[in-house]
Amino acid sequence: MADINIVQAHSLAPEQARAAAEQVAGRIAEEFGLSCNWQGDVLRFERSGVEGALTLAPQQAQLQIKLGFLFGAFAPAIEGKVAEKMRKVFAGQA
Repeated sequence: MADINIVQAHSLAPEQARAAAEQVAGRIAEEFGLSCNWQGDVLRFERSGVEGALTLAPQQAQLQIKLGFLFGAFAPAIEGKVAEKMRKVFAGQA
């Protein structure tokens, strides 16, 4: 298993942060065929071989992804893409 942990600072209002989180999750869900659901301020997503959560806090979003064996080899590429998307959406650029 490979783990990805990304912390992104932001200065968004709670509603804006939630919308940004949904953009990030939507991109991940589309690319990997994941199902997503909110549990409070945590957006959870999963499918066989991939599971994770995007947790919203004041001024910070934390994304944790656990990749199974088959996806583990792609962890650096996945982390790079997701980190870039988070930077953009939480800065209000996407």
